[in-house]
Amino acid sequence: MQGKWSRCLSGVGGAVLIGGLVLANYGGGVAPAEAHDQQKQSYNHPNPFRQILDKLNEVLEKLKNGGGGGAAGNYTMRWDTNSLSSSGSRFTVLTDFGSAAVRDNNTGLVWEQAPSTIATWTDARIQCVEKNVGGTRGWRLPSVVELMSLIDPSLINPLSQIPPIVPGVFTGVQSATYWSATSNADVNPSASAFSAKLLLNFNDGKVSSLAKGNATNVWCVRGPMSESAY
Repeated sequence: MQGKWSRCLSGVGGAVLIGGLVLANYGGGVAPAEAHDQQKQSYNHPNPFRQILDKLNEVLEKLKNGGGGGAAGNYTMRWDTNSLSSSGSRFTVLTDFGSAAVRDNNTGLVWEQAPSTIATWTDARIQCVEKNVGGTRGWRLPSVVELMSLIDPSLINPLSQIPPIVPGVFTGVQSATYWSATSNADVNPSASAFSAKLLLNFNDGKVSSLAKGNATNVWCVRGPMSESAY
């Protein structure tokens, strides 16, 4: 991010310098009679320095908005934000995805708005890869940490049977276990066909493990990934 702003400021400095030279040439060395003619012509020819400033403002606004798309802030790989559930600003339903996906503004990850699949781990992984959500591809199983990031600690109540995530944003989330892409390190890697993967229980926020041949819930995510999790 620092590199982007450095390039941006460098570009701004260069543009301002060029604008100054253009402005100097635009108004400098003009005889009085010529100045009168130029004043009349200015109604038909926009000031180039004003155009440069307008362009710079446009570029800076796009940088502030994460490079385009109209979303406030740059949410790429963002884990330094803690918008509270009660603020209403944590999640954004993405209209570009036909409202079938939701961005978590705390992390930058994009989630299915209505997860509904139950499958074995192997099938779950394939289903996410092949899934088309809101006209987009590139989905995957989340790591157990990414799944955990959805939980609001203030909403955990094992007796309520209500998932401890922001209400009214997602549809169909169960108070049950969900697959992650994270392996259980306690299982012998040589027994890969029967090795266990970590689960997150959206009832109490607890992590457990399950052999891949069993079936449980699946929630696909879109965003940068770590291949080691697979």
